[in-house]
Amino acid sequence: MKAKRITIKGDVHDVGYRLFLMSEAEGLCIEKFDARNVLVNREQHLIVLVEGAEEKIDRFVAFAESYYPPAAAVESIEVKDYEETVRSIDAFRQSFMVFQLTKIAQAGVGMLGKQDKTIAILESVKGDTSKMLGKQDKTIAILESVKEDTSEMLGKQDVMIEKQDETIKVIKGESKKTRETVCDEGEKTREVIKEESEKTREVLKEKIVEDVEWLKDEIIELKVTLDRVKEKVGVV
Repeated sequence: MKAKRITIKGDVHDVGYRLFLMSEAEGLCIEKFDARNVLVNREQHLIVLVEGAEEKIDRFVAFAESYYPPAAAVESIEVKDYEETVRSIDAFRQSFMVFQLTKIAQAGVGMLGKQDKTIAILESVKGDTSKMLGKQDKTIAILESVKEDTSEMLGKQDVMIEKQDETIKVIKGESKKTRETVCDEGEKTREVIKEESEKTREVLKEKIVEDVEWLKDEIIELKVTLDRVKEKVGVV
């Protein structure tokens, strides 16, 4: 009988290395096998213990020195004689399976925690979306109000223009004798009406400018809210 201790250094943890070597040991019918991951000065080490017929152990050592899992990065392999007891490969297999099941259970708990966090984020997004839709409805209502106010003001302006035309017709219908006087008065009237029209247009223009600026601010706020929503859900 022959026993060996094999120390493998490098990136050798969580790459399936122990299962890889255990499969080879089983293929060679080696009855005693053990393997464990350890950290030595923050360096990853894999300690492998094997015991069995000399020929089988030699073949196993040759395999360990020549082959390793694709995800592993081996820096060095050290082989020494081993004098202590090595547990059976069956005992190692059972221990290894329990360890793997524990890792799976822990991963499941972590996934449930992430799921709860995702649900909370979705609820927050739902609230932000409702708020955003409420602001959108408010903006639409304001736009409708602005539209009605604008239509009303334009209607009043049209009435004033019609009255101006009627005044001009009246002035034209006056007799020659009073035409100059009437024309002077008509000119003054036109100037007054023109001035009032200009004032009305300026008021309308200022109101429209104010409404447009307000709408710009609302749109900017909506955009900021949308950006926050995208950031919460991870959309680029």
